[in-house]
Amino acid sequence: MQRVTATQFTKTPGLYQDAAQTAPVIITKQSRDYSVLVSAAEYERLKRRDREVVLTGQLSDQDIQAIAGAPISEEARAFDHEYDASK
Repeated sequence: MQRVTATQFTKTPGLYQDAAQTAPVIITKQSRDYSVLVSAAEYERLKRRDREVVLTGQLSDQDIQAIAGAPISEEARAFDHEYDASK
């Protein structure tokens, strides 16, 4: 992965577009990550993953056990108050 400033990117965008064909290019602005340039193929791959649907009825017993036994992060525990077991 390559990191480049926005100023560098605007001077030679073609260079970084070519580089993005093999690995993401992070564009920084004011020393902070601002954008990521990826190839069209990688973008399409990521979009397909967004649309992947798995019905709960298709989960194996092993998958269900893995989910049930997964540890709950502290970030997720912050939403415990929203859960109502009676519903």
